[in-house]
Amino acid sequence: MTEAVKGPASYFPAIEAKYGRPVAEWKDLIRSSPLTKHMELVSWLKSEHGMGHGHANALVAHTLAEDKTA
Repeated sequence: MTEAVKGPASYFPAIEAKYGRPVAEWKDLIRSSPLTKHMELVSWLKSEHGMGHGHANALVAHTLAEDKTA
């Protein structure tokens, strides 16, 4: 039996389906942005890429958390 994905990653299938890009591509965009603060990045994804708040927040949270452990 597989465990359900929890947290920000649970949004990833919906993000890929709705916005037509793989999550890895969104993470690359976030990492290449000159912005570094969580809410700045969320606002940027919303204004520049038309992303909803929940999806933008999930991507930014997951990407920044990954980068802290790297």
